[in-house]
Amino acid sequence: MDLHPEGVNSTSETTTMEPIINAIMSAHDALYAIMGDTMYYVLIFFGIIALVAQWKLYEKAGQPGYAAIVPIWNFIVFLRIVGRPASHLWLFLIPVYGQLYMLPRVWIEVAESFGKNTFLDHLLVLLLNGLYILNLGLSYETRYIGPVYGRPAPAPSRPLGPRPSLA
Repeated sequence: MDLHPEGVNSTSETTTMEPIINAIMSAHDALYAIMGDTMYYVLIFFGIIALVAQWKLYEKAGQPGYAAIVPIWNFIVFLRIVGRPASHLWLFLIPVYGQLYMLPRVWIEVAESFGKNTFLDHLLVLLLNGLYILNLGLSYETRYIGPVYGRPAPAPSRPLGPRPSLA
């Protein structure tokens, strides 16, 4: 495949990116030849699971479930569940901050809004997001306890006394 525009002699003027681009394109072609359309079906399947999970989660939190399929409104309802104002929607649009800090932070706040406060719960909501949210939405034991954003930190379980000396 010729990556140069017409009129440019591709044999005399090669860039250092051409071998990389050609390797990526041939790897994609090889993967598509092996898997075919199966990968697209798998992605659609997981997308449907994530949509159902979000729908059930919204209903459990007392919000309309159909908000999960309305593009901007689903983020506003998502923020409402954890107690964040709708104006925080703009923070998701900041390129690195929105995806690498804000989105994981809000998913952890969603887990905390349903009483899941352990490190394992936080790790699972980040790694297995769609399946964990589906578990939150379908579990009979899990209850929505309310928004956590802006809530003061809980007091320590035992009083902090003087530290023992090492001398």
